[in-house]
Amino acid sequence: MNLESISQSIAIVHPITLSHGRNAEVWDTDGKRYIDFVGGIGVLNLGHCNPAVVEAIQAQASRLTHYAFNAAPHGPYLELMERLRQFVPVSYPLAGMLTNSGAEAAENALKVARAATGKRAIIAFDGGFHGRTLATLNLNGKVAPYKQRVGELPGPVYHLPYPSADTGVTCEQALMAMDRLFSVELAVEDVAAFIFEPVQGEGGFLALDPEFAQALRRFCDERGILIIIDEIQSGFGRTGQRFAFPRLGLEPDLLLLAKSIAGGMPLGAVVGRQDLMAALPKGGLGGTYSGNPIACAAALASLAQMTDENVATWGERQEQAIVGRHARWKASKLSPYIGRLTGTGAMRGIEFVNADGSPAPAQLAKVMETARAKGLLLMPSGKARHIIRLLAPLTIEAEVLEEGLDILEQCLAELS
Repeated sequence: MNLESISQSIAIVHPITLSHGRNAEVWDTDGKRYIDFVGGIGVLNLGHCNPAVVEAIQAQASRLTHYAFNAAPHGPYLELMERLRQFVPVSYPLAGMLTNSGAEAAENALKVARAATGKRAIIAFDGGFHGRTLATLNLNGKVAPYKQRVGELPGPVYHLPYPSADTGVTCEQALMAMDRLFSVELAVEDVAAFIFEPVQGEGGFLALDPEFAQALRRFCDERGILIIIDEIQSGFGRTGQRFAFPRLGLEPDLLLLAKSIAGGMPLGAVVGRQDLMAALPKGGLGGTYSGNPIACAAALASLAQMTDENVATWGERQEQAIVGRHARWKASKLSPYIGRLTGTGAMRGIEFVNADGSPAPAQLAKVMETARAKGLLLMPSGKARHIIRLLAPLTIEAEVLEEGLDILEQCLAELS
């Protein structure tokens, strides 16, 4: 593999060159087959080269490959936004814009929040991840490697502990930290928005405490503060339903979408309350490539398959398989390094810990290397990179899912 032309600042998890893929399987240029539990980092909930998505891409490519929506609207963009109005489960009329990525969606949400509230401060959470662009870097609840060497970042941004059964931070502790923040560091009247993931992705598949989410919603409603929910990784069926935020018992003011929205094509969106999405002047939102017709066609084909029944069936099947295996591994003491199972639905992580409970990223790295040699691709997560995130396509065949879990089981046994 010749990487001389590639920036050395791009980290590569698996030193292989991929050639092609089908559903939950990929092949490298040497013809070796791998079961894919990475899914393009959560982009391929419907699998590699989903037939309906491929057909939609091919059909659209023969009609219109590009037009800047700001110059003249095109049908796929308009149709997709109408479809999202039906697909996103909120009680208010929805409006929004399409972007090329999740980070772009987050950037534009910050612009909207500032314009709508007239305030600047944003509050994010430890362990969160919202992108690698300059403004989104400051939202991330982790320094290395994202914030290193880049100097002062756009702000002001403040961080709070992320309350979750997976982190051990309680609702009460998080609310106390919030009280301290507003007593010591920041005037509450300067806050434009809170931003969080209902299930942290990069953070290790940690699910937010619903009690805290509802308390935060009440707090924000009383003070005119917005809530931005990032469903970039947790959305589009990953948690066993369309989105994870309904489990929290609240609605977002702004919602960030990307990853599995378009079956592997580059597309994102920021959607939310109509009044908020009109806060900027004409021309304040947009982008030359935002909402590309081919990406929109892929998204429409993807959403057509994401019925509530399909999403629930896919999520339950994968959840049962992973939860069952983890319980068996723990009960049999397959490996002393197996820790908790994090996440919800089919968005699951397996923690690797030492005997004293400390993170064991080196052991996870060994498992990933061994798994790759045996034909299984895995991805780390967590602030210490000690949690394997399992992101197999939701459409994975049952026998391929079991084969992948068998390989993981073999690797864990060898680690012991």
